[in-house]
Amino acid sequence: MVLTLLLSALTAEAREAAVASPDGKLVVTVNDTGGQPTYDVTLDGQQALRPSRLGLNADYADFTRDMSIVTVEQGRMEKSYKMRQTKQSARDYVANTLMVTFRNDKGLPFSVRFQVSNNDVAFRYILPRPEKDNPKCAVIRSEATSFLLPDNTMTFLTPQITPMTGWERTKPSYEEDYVADVPMNTPSKFGQGYTFPCLFKTSPSPSQGGKTNSSPSGRSGEALWLLISETGVDGSYVGSHLSDYQADRGYTIAFPQEGENNGIGSPFAGVPLPYATPWRTITVGATLKPVVETTVAYDVVGPKYEPSQDYQAGRYTWSWLIWQDNSINYDDQVRFIDLAARMGYEYCLVDNWWDKNIGRDRMEQLSAYAQSKGVSLLLWYNSNGFENDAPQTPRDCLSTAMARDREMAWLKKIGVKGIKVDFFGGDKQVTMQLYEDILYDANRYGLQVVFHGCTLPRGWEVMYPNFVASEAVLASENVYFSESHARSEAFELTMHPFCRNAVASMDWGGVIMNKRLSKDNKGRHRRYTTDAFEMASAFINQTAVQCVALQPNNLHELPEAELDFLRRLPTTWDETRFIDGYPGRYVVLARRSGSQWYVAGLNAGKEPLTLTVDLADYGVNRLMNDTAGKKGMEKEVAFTPLMLKSGKAKIVLQPNGGFVAY
Repeated sequence: MVLTLLLSALTAEAREAAVASPDGKLVVTVNDTGGQPTYDVTLDGQQALRPSRLGLNADYADFTRDMSIVTVEQGRMEKSYKMRQTKQSARDYVANTLMVTFRNDKGLPFSVRFQVSNNDVAFRYILPRPEKDNPKCAVIRSEATSFLLPDNTMTFLTPQITPMTGWERTKPSYEEDYVADVPMNTPSKFGQGYTFPCLFKTSPSPSQGGKTNSSPSGRSGEALWLLISETGVDGSYVGSHLSDYQADRGYTIAFPQEGENNGIGSPFAGVPLPYATPWRTITVGATLKPVVETTVAYDVVGPKYEPSQDYQAGRYTWSWLIWQDNSINYDDQVRFIDLAARMGYEYCLVDNWWDKNIGRDRMEQLSAYAQSKGVSLLLWYNSNGFENDAPQTPRDCLSTAMARDREMAWLKKIGVKGIKVDFFGGDKQVTMQLYEDILYDANRYGLQVVFHGCTLPRGWEVMYPNFVASEAVLASENVYFSESHARSEAFELTMHPFCRNAVASMDWGGVIMNKRLSKDNKGRHRRYTTDAFEMASAFINQTAVQCVALQPNNLHELPEAELDFLRRLPTTWDETRFIDGYPGRYVVLARRSGSQWYVAGLNAGKEPLTLTVDLADYGVNRLMNDTAGKKGMEKEVAFTPLMLKSGKAKIVLQPNGGFVAY
């Protein structure tokens, strides 16, 4: 049912409209006080967002000021849908809706649609074609959309970087460091704001006496957690990020920087009229549970085309992570194909330079060899083009429709099942169109797609059925590149379940089992996480085609019990539940694959962490965990029966350690 209210345009008083979630706890209120469209958000009466701006600036009209609410439509949305390769396989989505239509001082209409489910707010702008039927198209130059959080809010953010910087001018690539528990008024590292998603923790309201949480998970309910992001971005719009904080406005939606994509293409969005923008999303919880479990990125979007076939999830081996460029030759790739076959893995990824170091004729032979072993190849490509200076080949194979058609037909002919496409140029509309074109054409040839050096995926697992995951994170290659990043691996992987991986699949790239980051497992710097941490990370990091970065030497160096455990890793989930944790410190998640539950945890702390975990609902009876070991000695992995008392288990996570109950 939709209820429409006509508001008098003659009254001078401010008008407002409100919508609550189905459980009545999350409330959004829209206002036009002083001609300025605003909204605010409360949870259980506690302020999550103070009055924040709405509106956008188009080339034909300004919808940010001198605005009046003229109509309000309230309704309800219910839908059930299935997802193939995310943290949940099926979803019953229920939301109350609010459509608020404004008119500006020129009489031009502009609408905002809110969908409010329990703990999630999604809203988008709708631009009708003007009554005089012109213009029929528009350029959206900016959004006024803002997020004004309560004072003293703490942030968990990663900065947006200046374009055409970094290695071979490949920035921005969504590969900057996260920083946790930072005051909101701290300037961003590069002065360019922050990359989605953005996590915030509010301070207690004054009415609560300024108390702080009794536990790091926020279970006392005295603070609120907010995860802000966007979804539904396709080739018809730009990818956005958040500006730096301003005391009077908070954070504002920021469009791409002029220099992205080597300066080619507009930072604005060119759209037809009528048009509905992508969704802005806000997840709000008194604990971190709604943040980790949110599906709002998928709830408000739908598929853009049908899959050409049933795409298969799985595990893959990858020589490049530790053996690097020199391993991209026929003989070494045979070794990693054999490794995948020995482990029962579905795929082997052949990285950059394969066209030069192996050649196309021998690649056909390599693919045939892999298939004879029950393994399928995934091949790496450079998206360029002209976007940056990354020299790796093959390049110029996916940047035009003709090149894609020729290349993908060859890939299908030789039995390749997927591609990894790297080094994109930013978030401009022209780049978003390239993502969409690659995905659509790849589907015609039965190819799954992983993106690297790229933007955050925004609902793409549902929108594009052959999309698997994106990097869009400071990933495992950095553990290889520098000891400092190896030391911070545990911090990073206990951060992402609450932010980056909460809104989209993440190809972090590798359950790393070598003790040292070298081919001989003796040189270079060490890995600072335990074996149990690495194996548990496969259950914490979510992507349907998961890299298990085993090396051939691991087959005779690792205990057989660890190898057996790694052979049985699932990669798709029917359900995900948050149990405990705090961003950058520790995390415990439960995931279900079919009827089997797995409860996994990671500890980024420097001291052992003792947790009492309620496992009564999960039917688990085995535990993979670190042994305590002696100080300074390597922790060993133990596989033991799980001892429960009243359905609970006391589990000790070693520093940089992990566990899995199964």
